[in-house]
Amino acid sequence: MVGPNGNESSATYFVLIGLPGLEEAQFWLAFPLCSLYLIAVLGNLTIIYIVWTEHSLHEPMYIFLCMLSGLDILISTSSMPKMMAIFWFNSTTIQFDACLLQMFAIHSLSGMESTVLLAMAFDRYVAICHPLRHATVLTLPRVTKIGMAAVVRGAALMAPLPVFIKQLPFCRSNILSHSYCLHQDVMKLACADIHVNVIYGLIVIISAIGLDSVLISLSYLLILKTVLGLTREAQTKAFGTCVSHVCAVFIFYVPFIGLSMVHRFGKPQDSLLPVIMANIYLLVPPVLNPIVYGVKTKEIRQRILRLFHVTTLTSDP
Repeated sequence: MVGPNGNESSATYFVLIGLPGLEEAQFWLAFPLCSLYLIAVLGNLTIIYIVWTEHSLHEPMYIFLCMLSGLDILISTSSMPKMMAIFWFNSTTIQFDACLLQMFAIHSLSGMESTVLLAMAFDRYVAICHPLRHATVLTLPRVTKIGMAAVVRGAALMAPLPVFIKQLPFCRSNILSHSYCLHQDVMKLACADIHVNVIYGLIVIISAIGLDSVLISLSYLLILKTVLGLTREAQTKAFGTCVSHVCAVFIFYVPFIGLSMVHRFGKPQDSLLPVIMANIYLLVPPVLNPIVYGVKTKEIRQRILRLFHVTTLTSDP
């Protein structure tokens, strides 16, 4: 293969090894992983369906929740089918362009999810600290624009990554250490200077994930300051509306930060740990988010129970 810069490259495809050291167990591990994937898809589709069909839930908080659920489905779907093919059918090869597409999808969707979590934090800040202005600040058209901005931001920040990878010659091994294509993993196979990739990756993390996490923390500091001045009953109600979002923030950011730390400071011989953390990062948030919102959010919980109650009644003879 000849790269765009004229250098010879042997990377017409990459090899995904799945779980290094656990090749014999991969076939059986695929069953619980597939079950978790199905739970994630069904759970998030249920959230979207409930919010879509219940007009009383057409509010900013629940619309942002729908965006989060949609992104969770896309993130897990961008990696899990190929992972299942590796574990069940030993389909370990992935074409160069397909790898770049998967890499772009995973990273851009993660950036979009971080933006949506920030928007949800802003929604909680306005609702608790400025309740009289909430309806005028977060109108439906404005919420739609925020969702579109999240998509554009995530895609624009990650678009240069596959372009940079395309410029690199690959004359070493074409074996990737993960179950799917990650920028950190692919660029390490290049036999050229990758400082541009490393620096841009750090810029993206700081300007997107880092900035978002700081602003989310600031939002909750301001919320906490306001809530502490309320009555006990009002405090309980205010905290109750924030618990689900705080859980979603931790579920998203903790695996992401852990994966980033392992990639930058982990030892080369620890090949299994970053792979497991990468799988956790893409699968656990989509599984847990609908469970957390279904359990902690009264309106969602009541409608889920009503939905399954009606389904049970209609299926009875």
